Amino acid sequence: MDDQESTPRRHDREILALAVPAFGALVAEPLFLMADSAIVGHLGTAQLAGLGVAASLLATLTGVFVFLAYATTAAVARRIGAGDRRAAIQQGIDGIWLALLLSAVLVLLALTSAPLLVDAFGASRSAAPYAVTYLRISALGIPAMLSVLAATGVLRGLQNTRTPLLVALAGFSANLLLNLGLVYGAGLGVAGSAWGTVLAQSGMAAVYVLVVVRGARRHGATLRPDRAGIRACARAGGPLLVRTVSLRAILLIATAVAARLGDAEVAAHQVAMTLWNFLAFALDAIAIAGQAIIGRYLGAGDVVGARAATRRMVQWGIGSGVVLGLLLVVARPLYVPLFTPDAAVQDRLAAVLLISAVTQPLCGAVFVLDGVLIGAGDGRYLAWAMLVTLAVFAPVALLVPALGGGLVALWWAIALSMAVRLASLGWRTRTGAWLVTGAVRA
Repeated sequence: MDDQESTPRRHDREILALAVPAFGALVAEPLFLMADSAIVGHLGTAQLAGLGVAASLLATLTGVFVFLAYATTAAVARRIGAGDRRAAIQQGIDGIWLALLLSAVLVLLALTSAPLLVDAFGASRSAAPYAVTYLRISALGIPAMLSVLAATGVLRGLQNTRTPLLVALAGFSANLLLNLGLVYGAGLGVAGSAWGTVLAQSGMAAVYVLVVVRGARRHGATLRPDRAGIRACARAGGPLLVRTVSLRAILLIATAVAARLGDAEVAAHQVAMTLWNFLAFALDAIAIAGQAIIGRYLGAGDVVGARAATRRMVQWGIGSGVVLGLLLVVARPLYVPLFTPDAAVQDRLAAVLLISAVTQPLCGAVFVLDGVLIGAGDGRYLAWAMLVTLAVFAPVALLVPALGGGLVALWWAIALSMAVRLASLGWRTRTGAWLVTGAVRA
């Protein structure tokens, strides 16, 4: 009886030790966007709508490469479980080099294609200039953003989520102060918000890279780019890239549909999606713990431990979703006025936030199972599962304007996509096909 009782407690300690600090690193980007939204929202509805479109585009350009963190976490954790710390750090160094190579392409794309991308999103004439301005300036921070992803993956795989927490807190504080000073103090408006975020992200990247470089020197890993290692990182991340592109396509479609419903609708959607992302990253903290824990267990050949940890993390995910959903509803009078004084936008937010709150427990289970399978290196299945989700969501969402539906109907379509994900991930977890052991997944 004592052993049965101690196992859940042991997993709880392990999950919390990684998940609580991981929350700080995960929410850095949504906290940046929340601060931007709150500050820009008081400039006007057109400015907030422009930020909404630009932020979604920027998140898509960089977010599709989140595999730089996820695949690196899983690969590094497996090597830690197998007892090879030097190889674990070397894997992370290769990931950082891959991030820098990818960022060069993305910066060029964003700078040259900003007006076309904004127009494709259906931004109104009043919102489009602000969207273009924010996107072009923010593109300069893409190398920092991708480097942060890769370096954070290294630290998570090493079971270190406290350093990202400290860096995230410093980055958010710097971003808030810079934005306030540049938007209002310097009178730069939307451009000031973008510059503030770029500067804060660059500072974060510098700290992360310094920590990884010190670790490499301590354990004898080389800092030089290795073509074979970079190619291996790219191959490992390929399926996760497909998975993430599909997920981003869902978010892009949602924003594009909202943009065609009107400025008030897309502004409300921007605020609701900002809050959704914040809560998603909060829940994803448990998933990040899952990536590191499951990778380490499977690297050490402990299938029983991997299964037990998975069950416990799912319980944590659902429970956290219930709590966050309740907070989202109860605290509405406190946070909604911070984002916008526009009564029309606030009115549209009311029903949408209720849908988001009801969906949070489901989201908790989805994010945890997603993290478990990423930690196991089961990227191919995750790619196919997300493609199926996209195939279900896209036609439903695109029919919303055609059938005269509004923002509420669009958010019910988003809830449907989460239900589809839960079904596919839950089935895979029960099969046990993801439980592949060893320092490297074959």
